[in-house]
Amino acid sequence: MDIVSRLEQVPVSKFHYKLLVATGLGWMFDAMDTGLIAFVLPALAKAWGLSPAQMGYIGSAGLVGMAVGAVLSGFAADRFGRKKVFAATLLLYSIATGLCGLAWDFASLLVFRFLVGFGLGGELPVAATLMTEYSPPAARGKFIVLLESFWGLGWLAAALIAYLFIPYYGWQAAFFIGALPALYVFVIRLAVPESVRYLLDKGRLDEAHTIVSSLEAAAGVTASFVPTAPKVRTVRQVMFAELWAPPFLRRTAMLWLLWFGIVYSYYGIFTWLPSLMTAQGFTIIKSFEYVLIMTMAQLPGYFSAAYLVDRIGRKATLALFLAASAAAAFGFGYANAPWALIVWGSLMSFFNLGAWGVVYTYTPELYPTRIRAFGSGWAAAVGRFGGILAPAIVGYMLGGGAAFAGVFTMFTATMLFIAAIVLVLGEETRQKSLDEISD
Repeated sequence: MDIVSRLEQVPVSKFHYKLLVATGLGWMFDAMDTGLIAFVLPALAKAWGLSPAQMGYIGSAGLVGMAVGAVLSGFAADRFGRKKVFAATLLLYSIATGLCGLAWDFASLLVFRFLVGFGLGGELPVAATLMTEYSPPAARGKFIVLLESFWGLGWLAAALIAYLFIPYYGWQAAFFIGALPALYVFVIRLAVPESVRYLLDKGRLDEAHTIVSSLEAAAGVTASFVPTAPKVRTVRQVMFAELWAPPFLRRTAMLWLLWFGIVYSYYGIFTWLPSLMTAQGFTIIKSFEYVLIMTMAQLPGYFSAAYLVDRIGRKATLALFLAASAAAAFGFGYANAPWALIVWGSLMSFFNLGAWGVVYTYTPELYPTRIRAFGSGWAAAVGRFGGILAPAIVGYMLGGGAAFAGVFTMFTATMLFIAAIVLVLGEETRQKSLDEISD
């Protein structure tokens, strides 16, 4: 039995949950940093007298970095290993977050936010790829959605930091706390193994065999296998054009449109949410309270998506959650009472973040091992361009006198469009081997 087959036949065990927590905590720290800028913006705008357009630029600067980081880190992960790149990108964005607390003017903050985004954009697709390559096929969707659920925990942490520290200690305190995840790099070095599929793709058979043997022993599985010397192989250079050639052309088109649309809607809504609430007449503290309540709805959204994704499939779950999120965004835009804002905002968080969990499940499944991180990184990078545009566009719309309802009608149309794209162009990958799907 070959090593990949042995890996896929290892039942769900303590190892898989330990890997989920190890990668998930890195994911949580990413989300905490992303959430912090949303909560910092209202206080920063007041302290520095920023215009809506300048606030949009701050949100977009990090997303420019995420686009660059996603591409370069995806390439690096396929060449140098998932584990190394995971640790390096986490360290980069943690240090850069601390530097944001030392920013002395608008321009310096833009530079530091770019560096934060570079690290964030590199870490996310690499972590998802690593978890994907270790998850058994029947439970792969559940594990990736659960990995994405740590994003909700990170946003909750950001909301709590904002609520407890910003009103009393200033916006700088939030960034200094956001630098603490740098210490987690030492945990990654000890707790996270290199991808078995990556090792095999590089001809490192003995290392892959050792890892799989240890997993089998821990799970009580026996398999007969005698490792042979790795074959001398020619390293095939990853070409960008390959993403747009059969059999990947349709998959790439679908993923790029999906990523662009969901990132555009997510960052356009959630980066601005505390500021939009403040613009509606709520105090900063009251706005933080409302957003904290809405953020709590993210976790059950992830868990419901984790339940459905391996039962009704990736396409159906993703399209359902995107369409429901669109409906909630429309309701939120036209809500005219605090209770209605909370209800529609919570539903928007529930379905939008549940959809995100499926996106991170679905994306790595559509490419083979040798280009999995590269293809996933490019999809994420294209998405970041949507995120770059969204905060700036919302800023210009608000600066030009656009209504609250008009902003959310735009996001409603965006999410309905990408739901239709998934239904038309998407392929179902539920419970299939990664090799069966990708080639």
